[in-house]
Amino acid sequence: MHDAAHNQVQTLKGIEFVRRGDESLQGELHLPANAKNAPCIIAIHGGAWQRGGPKSYAKLGPYLAQHGIAVFAVTYRFAPKNLYPAAVQDSRAAIQFIRSKGAEWGIDVNRLAVMGDSAGGHLAALVALAGDNPEFAGKPEDAYPGVSTKVKACVPIYGIFDMVAQWEFDHLLAPKGNLGEIFLGFSALEDRFGYHKASPINYVTKAATQIAFFMAWGTRDDIVDPVSQSERMRDALKRADVFVRTATVDTGHFWIHDPLDEPGSFPGFVAPRLLRFLQEKL
Repeated sequence: MHDAAHNQVQTLKGIEFVRRGDESLQGELHLPANAKNAPCIIAIHGGAWQRGGPKSYAKLGPYLAQHGIAVFAVTYRFAPKNLYPAAVQDSRAAIQFIRSKGAEWGIDVNRLAVMGDSAGGHLAALVALAGDNPEFAGKPEDAYPGVSTKVKACVPIYGIFDMVAQWEFDHLLAPKGNLGEIFLGFSALEDRFGYHKASPINYVTKAATQIAFFMAWGTRDDIVDPVSQSERMRDALKRADVFVRTATVDTGHFWIHDPLDEPGSFPGFVAPRLLRFLQEKL
């Protein structure tokens, strides 16, 4: 495990939160200096469920930690080698790990949130809304299989919430690289109900009012359609009386990991708004 100091933030790398066979899944923990009863947000990277890592939050993680909020940036098993719900189970395991072990780092394990970008936004929303459902239950080898994955807040950034809509979008624009088919292992033409079960929007009910949402997306996104995904999810949450705050930026996809201090930075615009939300809801 490697330690690094960053402007009064301690970053711990190589923290194993679950082992899947011979594969060690690890995260990076960005901690406020002298953390004591700090809230924590579990951050799940994007990459079409096929690539990426904790470094996606190498800039936003320290920013939040500087303001008193710990960030545990994690990874998961990738498709197509590991099909759904493997990534969901791994995301659950990260929350269970922090709830079980976080107090050792000065984390208040009752003040947890989950966030993610793109495919990670899908995983974050699905775990927040349905993580304790039987179909997403942990594996026998999980270290903390019975620990609740309930969180107080969810922060999906240009996320995928309706797998059928994403399948239709990709079917027109990228038929040979359909993200849903790669992630789930089958087409919506083979099992449409399977796509519905994997869609966070279908778990938005009155029971979700205990979770606060902060959503951000680019209005010119050509990878994840903002209208059929983020806007529809926002409306579904509001209909269910779930607290939801939004931030939109005039750009496309892939920006949450950019520097915060560049002129006109999109994450620089979103970050202080996200921080106020987290300070209020955690």
